Amino acid sequence: MDAILNSFLLVAAAEMGDKTQLLALVLTCKYKKPWTILFAILLATLLNHALAAYVGTWLSHFFQPLVLKWILFSIFMGFAIWILFPDKEEEVSDANSYNVFLTTLMLFFWAEMGDKTQLATIAMAARYQNAFLVTVGTTLGMMFSNGLAVLLGNRIRRIVHMNWIRRIASVLFALFGILILFQF
Repeated sequence: MDAILNSFLLVAAAEMGDKTQLLALVLTCKYKKPWTILFAILLATLLNHALAAYVGTWLSHFFQPLVLKWILFSIFMGFAIWILFPDKEEEVSDANSYNVFLTTLMLFFWAEMGDKTQLATIAMAARYQNAFLVTVGTTLGMMFSNGLAVLLGNRIRRIVHMNWIRRIASVLFALFGILILFQF
């Protein structure tokens, strides 16, 4: 039980204000399909955290840390630019649940690659030597913090205009990208 509880607490705290929580908020405000987004986040997190050790090991054989740092920086800058370009309102309202699900699934899966919660999952599994229980705990932690963003997203949107949410999100993604350059 310690493995689940400690993994949950570590990831829930680490995700507060993190880029994926921001991404959950933006997707919820954009698509207005919170349950579809939550399910996609759950699946993406399960896949990502279950594969974290294998993917991390595999990537480290192909990329030097400096190259990996620049790849991740480029991805975050791409997110920062992408968020600035809103869809037309009719595209948002016509977005079907399947497309929202796939978009959320892919964005969350790749946004978690190399993230602190993915690395925390690897460390906790090594500590407790139980990948299953740690994956359960870290997934619950992700769902708690990102669930807050999804479930409160529309309320926030009523208070703050979507253009400001996009601008703030863009700046934060750019800052996360810049921070990556200094973390390696």
